[in-house]
Amino acid sequence: MALWSVHGDGRRVRDGAVVAPNERLSWPLTVGFGVQHVAAMFSATVLVPTLTHFPVTTTLLFSGIGTLLFLVITRNRVPAYLGSSFAFIAPLTAAQEHGVAAQLGGVLVAGLLLVGVGVAVKALGVRLLESVMPPVVTGAVIVLVGLNLAPAATAAFGKQPVIALLTLVVIVGCAVVARGLLSRLSVLAGVLVGWIVAAVSGALSQDRLTALSDAAWFGLPQFSAPQVRPSVILLVIPVVLVLVAENVGHVKAVGAVTGRDLDGSVGDSLIADGLATTLAGFGGGSGTTTYAENIGVMAATRVYSTAAYGVAGLTAIVLSMSPKFGALVNTIPDGVLGGATILLYGMIALVGVRIWFADRVDFADPVNLTVVAVAVVAGAGDLRIELGGAVFGGIAWGAVAVVCGHPLLRWLANRGGGELSGPRPRG
Repeated sequence: MALWSVHGDGRRVRDGAVVAPNERLSWPLTVGFGVQHVAAMFSATVLVPTLTHFPVTTTLLFSGIGTLLFLVITRNRVPAYLGSSFAFIAPLTAAQEHGVAAQLGGVLVAGLLLVGVGVAVKALGVRLLESVMPPVVTGAVIVLVGLNLAPAATAAFGKQPVIALLTLVVIVGCAVVARGLLSRLSVLAGVLVGWIVAAVSGALSQDRLTALSDAAWFGLPQFSAPQVRPSVILLVIPVVLVLVAENVGHVKAVGAVTGRDLDGSVGDSLIADGLATTLAGFGGGSGTTTYAENIGVMAATRVYSTAAYGVAGLTAIVLSMSPKFGALVNTIPDGVLGGATILLYGMIALVGVRIWFADRVDFADPVNLTVVAVAVVAGAGDLRIELGGAVFGGIAWGAVAVVCGHPLLRWLANRGGGELSGPRPRG
């Protein structure tokens, strides 16, 4: 209780005032803001395990635990929620043939690598990332991850096209036309509408409805042990680049909305997210990342209290203790998922494009142009090559192409003289 000072009288926020991360309102109001953060993170956090066939309740449990761990490690300086990362969808889907244990091994290793990056950043400074991962590299990795998911979205869309189209129309309509919280919860609104229409029209799976009926109201989440396999590890390594980019971007975004310089907390943020992802890999949940949706809620409400995030983390843990809830989420039909993901996966790719635009990456530069062209097509086309009995997909090859190819080609171009031997272009 002594972690936060009470803002004003705790019952109201004056016009133009903000509630700082180390402040809180009265506990009833704080609980209300915490539940709002749960609503903001809910659709995306639940959607990831649904798409990758991970237990929803287990993912919720480690999401809540990860959020509480994040607040502790960042010492209440960075208000953020750790929800399921969409970056894991493609590699976990590609690794389904290896089994759940191997998938969890990939999540585990990704978390450990992220912790290592966080330790390095904490020791050497955030500029380390800017030199190793310029915008052209991070943008390309995010673009190829999003495009690699496209066939899965269109396949699900085609299974129930009417329901999928309805879901997509509702999501787009809420996102474009609606204002306030409904706009921020557009994905959840679309999924709920599609889900209800599917239930009324009898389009829900009878097997899943039977499982829902048989599920207990209260019980522990389903836990699984990880198994490390090299072929799966190479699939998830690109995810680490995405998680680094997301964490750095989100810490800077939180710093912007709170008016504080949080660059010194970037290393702590990476370590915290890495540990949360590692714990999820040990127990059976999907990897985590800081959520932009919740940053948007803070910007709209001007309440940046980490106490609200503590409430959100505890709420997620409570929800994870109901197998009935997990079985309910599992009844979401394929058409609804197809309608939602055909937009969400495209938006993932466009996040990478936005990075290129924001940092004015020069695609007239042959190094940038060639390395991105190869990486994106390898990822979008899901280039699959077997090496030593293990099959590696497009995400792995595309990431290797851009992460290794960019510095190598830049070095060769600079040694070769010409226009590229002068000042180094952006990206």
